Amino acid sequence: MNLRDDARALSDDLVRMRRALHRIPETGLDLPRTQEAVLAELDGLPLELRTGDGLSSVTAVLRGSRPGPTVLLRGDMDALPVAERTGLDFAAGNGQMHACGHDLHTTMLAGAAKLLSAHRDRLAGDVLFMFQPGEEGYDGARHMIGEGLLEATGRQPDAAYAIHVLSAGLASGTFRTRGGPAMAASNTLRVTVRGEGGHGSMPYRAKDPVQAACAMVTALQGWITRTFDVFDPVVLTVGTFHAGTQSNVIPETAEFRATVRSFSHAAQARLKDGTVEVCRGIAAAYGVGVDAEFVETYPVTVNDQAEADFAVGAIREALGEEYCAPMPNPLPGSEDFSRVLAEVPGAMLFLGSPPAGADPERSPNNHSPLAVFDDAVLADGAAVYAELAVRRLATAPTGSA
Repeated sequence: MNLRDDARALSDDLVRMRRALHRIPETGLDLPRTQEAVLAELDGLPLELRTGDGLSSVTAVLRGSRPGPTVLLRGDMDALPVAERTGLDFAAGNGQMHACGHDLHTTMLAGAAKLLSAHRDRLAGDVLFMFQPGEEGYDGARHMIGEGLLEATGRQPDAAYAIHVLSAGLASGTFRTRGGPAMAASNTLRVTVRGEGGHGSMPYRAKDPVQAACAMVTALQGWITRTFDVFDPVVLTVGTFHAGTQSNVIPETAEFRATVRSFSHAAQARLKDGTVEVCRGIAAAYGVGVDAEFVETYPVTVNDQAEADFAVGAIREALGEEYCAPMPNPLPGSEDFSRVLAEVPGAMLFLGSPPAGADPERSPNNHSPLAVFDDAVLADGAAVYAELAVRRLATAPTGSA
């Protein structure tokens, strides 16, 4: 079978579907219109379909003609609360936007379902298609796992793969992945400093929470550089800082929120206690109170080395050597596909998709209201999903005798 040629024959349908999804972005775990569109695309295929109970997920199982392993393929479906400013004729107008390319992911996965359904008689094993809402901060993967995703075929998947498009930083049509950490853990540090208000002219008669909070922000950065190995990096960025109402009033409270990124489970565990301890120590020194909470969002996305190597080999054999670029370092973004990879060996792959003719280093990044993605990658994305499933089903599970 030549899945790439088959996928290119579907190109017009893939572009149509992607643009239709782009016009109707939905955020969070409840995506009724997106779910409806996916079910319509899958209608008539030999799939066992199930929708989520507490979220708008779609789980589809394709049974091969012979028993064998199970391969999971994932595409996330949700958008972002970003007002689109691309000027595209299919741009969304509802104040939300597929600024991270999930409309492409959903389309490519639906395309793979069509490709594999056409070759069902040649498959030894099952393919589990995971159409997931709520990746953007809602932990949709965890919800789907909780609703039985990994038992959908009757056995734990033997391998799992996801593709994520990038609107910048990688040439259009080029894939890359790596074994080990592929994306960062994401956590949030929430801090509220409680002081005693007073007149700005007499700070010695008050307990200034602003001064203490500023000291915490500075101390956290210094603590990180003196605590963590530079080859196991940590990034802490304060995104919000709020205090006070007037220039001459010392407020009662000050608060800030920070995103904390790391690339190993050990670093994430150390950050959980360490960041809170730093804030408490500074509060004690300034004589103020503090409520500090470290909230774990997504763990590190860790690719299985064997599965990452397998994926690279499959892409190079199916598309050509030039379609797979090296990936020396993980990305500092985070992903809830990490939940799946914590249970199943697999790999997250990245696909460059800046618009044709654009400089990848100057294109607007994912999450930008100006982010534009190249529809030309849809066919190869669908083909790679299908190739990974076909080739992986043809092998014994990794680590088996």
